[in-house]
Amino acid sequence: MVLTAEVIGMLVFTLAAFWGLATWSLVRTMRQEGRKVEILEQQDRMDTYSPEALAELREWIQANPDDPLVDDARRRHNECIEALEETDRRFYDWSDKEIDRLERV
Repeated sequence: MVLTAEVIGMLVFTLAAFWGLATWSLVRTMRQEGRKVEILEQQDRMDTYSPEALAELREWIQANPDDPLVDDARRRHNECIEALEETDRRFYDWSDKEIDRLERV
């Protein structure tokens, strides 16, 4: 079986792209986790949801009041709000205005 230059070139490109993307993802993830550890070393807790994720969680809670998991979702929602109100450093990009508007469910 003879491989043409185009096939070999495509294989090299595919491997380089795969390993490049995998390496970039690993480095990015490790930096994020390092930042989380740094925050947790300075304070006992941190925000667990981004503004978008917390808004989606709130919408889900309101749309599914009879779901068996709704109590756990409410608890997690409220814990995130408490962490935002009680801490100075945050992992996600929260503004003070956004935090002030948050309400427990």
